[in-house]
Amino acid sequence: MTGNHLGTFLRARRARVRPSEVGMPSHGLRRVAGLRREEVAVLAGVNADYYTRLEQGRERHPSAQVLDALGRALRLEPEACAHLHRLAGTAPQAPPAPPMDTVSPALRLLLAGAGPATPAFVMSRALDVLAVNALAGALFSPFARVDNLARMTFLDPAGAAFYPRWEYTARTTVAHLREAAGHDPDDVRLRGLVAELSAGSAEFARLWAAHDVRGKTSDTKHLWHPRTGPLEVTYQVFDVRDAPGQQLVVYLAEPGGPAERALRLLVRDGTDRPGGTDDGGGTVR
Repeated sequence: MTGNHLGTFLRARRARVRPSEVGMPSHGLRRVAGLRREEVAVLAGVNADYYTRLEQGRERHPSAQVLDALGRALRLEPEACAHLHRLAGTAPQAPPAPPMDTVSPALRLLLAGAGPATPAFVMSRALDVLAVNALAGALFSPFARVDNLARMTFLDPAGAAFYPRWEYTARTTVAHLREAAGHDPDDVRLRGLVAELSAGSAEFARLWAAHDVRGKTSDTKHLWHPRTGPLEVTYQVFDVRDAPGQQLVVYLAEPGGPAERALRLLVRDGTDRPGGTDDGGGTVR
């Protein structure tokens, strides 16, 4: 691993914790945002010089116990604490597998066989969209290209209208990418994507610097499509066990509800997006 990813993460999260949140007194003018290094060290029960070396990258092998203590001191949520362990190399994990961009025929059949009002697609950890079924293609038709969810959110003008809760979507999208970076911080593909998004969107750059971490598992999506108007769906994400890094995403609407009726309308209309697919087997990048 090159670069001081662990130290950068620790500094970013330290800056977000107010002394009052952890019972530390705050007197006079503070020259740093959030906690001082010495305060983090006290809260975690470690030597202040040792913690400084961690942030500066001069110490790269903290124990799991030290990382757990730092996680508690910095008030890290479970996913962010797991990310901290991955950055330090203490989380038990296999070496990063090369990204798999090819979707298996069996998974394409599963996409095509999803319910008549069920958008589904396959994506990578870096949010690259690898394959869609017909309804997902119709749902994403306002975008010029259905290639990467982060790029669609931040760089495509359609994103602001498609995601009515754009600020929330933007924040969670960046947190998903940050979680992906923890699996392989030096991944060339992901670093290139982050550089592109940072150059094209000041808001992305700001959110990326916050170091929020969130795995993509399940949530409610508020969407808006020009043919149907507002849509509210939930989604579930499933790891593809025989293709490490690939995830199957399924959008679900309440049976008989307005979102399901709207999705059925999109099915009848079909998709007119260039490069779309009507059989669940097409790639979109």
